[in-house]
Amino acid sequence: MATTTPTRGAKTPPAGGSGAASAGRSTWRSRLWRFDDKASPYAYIAPFFLVFGAFGLYPLLYTGWIALHRVEMTSLDQSEWVGFENFAKILQDSEFWTSVSNTFIIGVISTVPQLLVALGLAHLLNYKLRASTFWRTVILTPYATSVATAALVFALVFRADGGLLNWVLSFVGVDNIDWGNGEWTSKIAISIIVIWRWTGYNALIYLAAMQAVPSDLYEAASIDGASRWQQFRKVTIPSLRPTILFTIVISTIGSMQLFGEPLLLQGGTLGAIGGSEHQYETLSIYLYNYGWKLGHLGPAAAVAWAMLVLLLLIALINWIVSRFVRKSAA
Repeated sequence: MATTTPTRGAKTPPAGGSGAASAGRSTWRSRLWRFDDKASPYAYIAPFFLVFGAFGLYPLLYTGWIALHRVEMTSLDQSEWVGFENFAKILQDSEFWTSVSNTFIIGVISTVPQLLVALGLAHLLNYKLRASTFWRTVILTPYATSVATAALVFALVFRADGGLLNWVLSFVGVDNIDWGNGEWTSKIAISIIVIWRWTGYNALIYLAAMQAVPSDLYEAASIDGASRWQQFRKVTIPSLRPTILFTIVISTIGSMQLFGEPLLLQGGTLGAIGGSEHQYETLSIYLYNYGWKLGHLGPAAAVAWAMLVLLLLIALINWIVSRFVRKSAA
């Protein structure tokens, strides 16, 4: 095989000359490119973690530190280590368990009807309607209303003397009901406020999920002779299982954080303690009383961590249920 060799007059780059400099620049660019390729994703997500660390993780850890100390609102610069004394104090308090029970009951009687009504509304909106955008805006209007406005309006509706609801019930022979002071009527009143505010929000979530269901499934079901109700049960509901589980989790978390609705139902001193007999006192109201009315920040922080533990338990139960549903569907 013939080979070519450089002649004496051919120009070859001297050792350490421009060729070495070019190779050095190429190596530097290659390293810079590799660094950019590896570091860019972390730089993109860094703002989230910085914000979460400042406004999420740090308050959580600081609350845990306060829960292990005796800290008073009047002397924030003074603290005394008490260990788990604050947790033992709230666990031995019957009012704490009353607030847990109230939170659970209000959560159930507000979440179940809310999601059922939202599912029905989404099913109606999923069909072709005139002015569909208008109706979607209408059902979302309560969500855009502030909790203070909604609670104050419904406080007038549920007034024992001269309230709108009692006036309507009087036409069917029902005597005036003291909604705010009743054991169950107060919980029902708060649940109605929650249902009114959040049904439209969940309906739009369901509507978005329904529109992602392939139309071929409905066409095949229609060819097989399935009615609209059968299509809803056999096609829509199975396709919405992940979305339904998501809304259950979100609604559960929201019910654990109920504060404005019970606080403003009766307002004043009664609203701040959850009723004359604590009949609608939620965990958030209980925490508020300990931290801001009594000024004992240690037990209040312990209540906050107890709420976190309860949310984690609820999330675990939802995870187990979702796994069971997925396996049964498979």
